[in-house]
Amino acid sequence: MDKLNAMAIFVRVVERGSFSAVARELQTSQPTISKVLRALEIELGGKLISRSTRQLSLTDEGQRYYTECRQILAAVDAAEHSFQSGRETVAGNLRVGSSVSFGRLQIASRLPGFLASYPQVQIDLQLDDHNQDLVSEGLDVTFRIGELSDSGLIARRVGTTYRVTVASPDYLARHGQPLAPEELSQHNCLLFNLLSSQNQWIYEKNGQRHNVRIKGNAQSNSSEAIREMVLGGLGIALSPVWLFSEDLQEGRVKAILQDYSAQSLPIHAVSPANRRQSARVNAFIDYMTKALAQAPELAPPQADGAERIK
Repeated sequence: MDKLNAMAIFVRVVERGSFSAVARELQTSQPTISKVLRALEIELGGKLISRSTRQLSLTDEGQRYYTECRQILAAVDAAEHSFQSGRETVAGNLRVGSSVSFGRLQIASRLPGFLASYPQVQIDLQLDDHNQDLVSEGLDVTFRIGELSDSGLIARRVGTTYRVTVASPDYLARHGQPLAPEELSQHNCLLFNLLSSQNQWIYEKNGQRHNVRIKGNAQSNSSEAIREMVLGGLGIALSPVWLFSEDLQEGRVKAILQDYSAQSLPIHAVSPANRRQSARVNAFIDYMTKALAQAPELAPPQADGAERIK
């Protein structure tokens, strides 16, 4: 048995979640993929995958073996490229994670430019609004917005998310416009519930901090769902400028409380601490850092007296 090939097939089955998908990818049959994995399990002396009619799930031993396999395959890949070129080239598979909105609006749109510069890289972009587990999901790098709670990760700050308080013109016409953060208590505020701040919105003006506890009749773990609620006139949201940049320009929503600075959030590129950062990971983080620095929707708000967000 070609163990290295079997390990590669095992990793792909875990990442694709399907024997048939890997069979199509490798232009072979599903029974062949199953046979390779059965032989690998016999060689190892235990089950790697629990099979059911609906899904595949890793055993505890399979999860540990998957993590080790990814590291071994990455090392082999790097060694091959290093031998061929005299140094490690930017090439190979790169599995990237992000929240749905940020991935769609800020990462996916920049992949053509990155891949044009590094044509030997293949990107697998995985989007999920929950914090992804880098090891169990096999991610090489993921982008997280907000303060990091896990110190056992390699993190590099790549930008800042500035936030704006927004509402639709229809909502403001029906309920009036708050002129100070404290007036938000009289309004229906829409909560994005994955942030550690929960129902507290933080503003600052002239060195004075305003901590406001908000309430409303709707919340979500999806920032895009919050956007749809705002556009539908349901209430007020405190959201990233980049999420509403086009809506603000087109007048579908209005920025309010602009005399107050809303608390901004850091953007980090995060990698597993126990995995060597390859040339492709470093190149991707470098590229995204430069690209995000040039994004107008990620620039700091205009100073007082300058043109404000529309």
